[in-house]
Amino acid sequence: MLQLRSVLVWSAFWISIGWVVGAGGCSSDNGGGSGLPDDPLVEGPIGRPGAPFVAGTTGILLSQQGYEQVEFFISGTAKSFRNVGELGSDGIWKVEEAETAEYKTRALVYRPMDASEFSGTVLVEWLNVSAGLDSAPDWISMHTEIFREGHVWVGVSAQVDGIEGRGGGIGALYLKKVDPVRYGPLSHPGDSYSYEMFAQVAQAIRNPGDIAPLQELVPERVIAVGESQSAGRLVTWVNALGPVYQLFDGYIIHSRGGGSPALSQSPEEVVSAPDVVNVRDDLNQPILMFQTESDLFLLNSLPSNQPDSSMFRLWEVAGTAHGDTYTLDLGHSDVGDDPSIAQVVESNQGAPIPGLVTCDLPINSGPAHWVLKAGLRGLIDWIANGTPLPEAPRLSVNDEGTAFELDELGNVLGGIRTNYVDAPVAVLSGLGQPAGGFCGIFGTTTLFDDEQLGELYPTEQDYLDAVNASVDVAVDAGFLLPPDAALIVADAENSGIGGP
Repeated sequence: MLQLRSVLVWSAFWISIGWVVGAGGCSSDNGGGSGLPDDPLVEGPIGRPGAPFVAGTTGILLSQQGYEQVEFFISGTAKSFRNVGELGSDGIWKVEEAETAEYKTRALVYRPMDASEFSGTVLVEWLNVSAGLDSAPDWISMHTEIFREGHVWVGVSAQVDGIEGRGGGIGALYLKKVDPVRYGPLSHPGDSYSYEMFAQVAQAIRNPGDIAPLQELVPERVIAVGESQSAGRLVTWVNALGPVYQLFDGYIIHSRGGGSPALSQSPEEVVSAPDVVNVRDDLNQPILMFQTESDLFLLNSLPSNQPDSSMFRLWEVAGTAHGDTYTLDLGHSDVGDDPSIAQVVESNQGAPIPGLVTCDLPINSGPAHWVLKAGLRGLIDWIANGTPLPEAPRLSVNDEGTAFELDELGNVLGGIRTNYVDAPVAVLSGLGQPAGGFCGIFGTTTLFDDEQLGELYPTEQDYLDAVNASVDVAVDAGFLLPPDAALIVADAENSGIGGP
């Protein structure tokens, strides 16, 4: 077995293969949303043998952050679905029940140890399985904000590869392989049933029976989140089941690709979607779609872009990549108090996972996680208080829609702006790696040399002024949180950048 560190950094690989595996789709009943999924059976908390497994933060002891982890097994009868009528690109789909199958999966809960610290918000992450194991990329990206605010995070093993390992994958550390004794009782009938399984876990959280996964905690709002392949699954879930099962108060769809995964797939009846799929815009729950530079072209999400509406926001963030130094490395031990996390670095000179992955160029070291945390807080405010997330400018692309438009230094124009591109010390891109392999989605970082930095910032104060001005604009616009802005400024103050 791989060493623990190497195992968990495979969480980076959610990103790479998620959109090679079937772009399909689905449909959904638009008839009022009065239904609920069947109540599942909940077992737990699960004690010995073994311990919970997920590829997430590796260097953080939850108890030191006032958190604990609790695992539950959840079982029942899941439905698969088929379309009723044409599946249009508008995402307003209708489905009906197809087949049923028995399942048993798990839900991993991270919660405040002190119930009085609970914010009332629960994030339910569709764990990503692109690498052949359950990984939690959105937990990695947002955990410092979760700790700060006292949210609960629930990771759901929704797909067969995370439990049974049928798809192989590079990591191939599915639950039954990691711990065949602890996870031996689990059973997954196939991904055609994943949407209903996810819904039933949400039902157990929202409307618990005798055993409550949140124990004594009572949720005020429940938000579904997922990145990459899991983001695509959420697109399908929202379009097919969002109006049927009123289980979530909002959604974060993070780094989707083009189209959306199949509603039903072999060996069940295959139900595929159009190549271009929008998220339906007729729901009463707000949706944040969060996209990096890589997503638009490498994952072909650009044709599925849609305008903002009363319950939808699309945020495209300049200087970002689908995977970066934070999700691959720095975020695994970040507890939210280290200014050095804000540094722009040429990570390992192109070897983000030494001994496992070597890229030709240093990978992206951009601001995606900072902006995503602001999106989370803003979405909660939207749900709780009715204050919509701000609309954001789109990244600038040429008239043909084939390439980004760049500034004179090489950074992209448009999109959500931060000091990473408006007080830059590097060219940060979601593109630029040679084609082929996994590295393409990790983007690139090209640091400016001392001469160029001196020209941009004749004194250290010039650099600090530029960072402060950009950070202030981003905070005021709602794209950066004040505590994160303070870390960025503190790092700039210690950087020594500027002057000869």
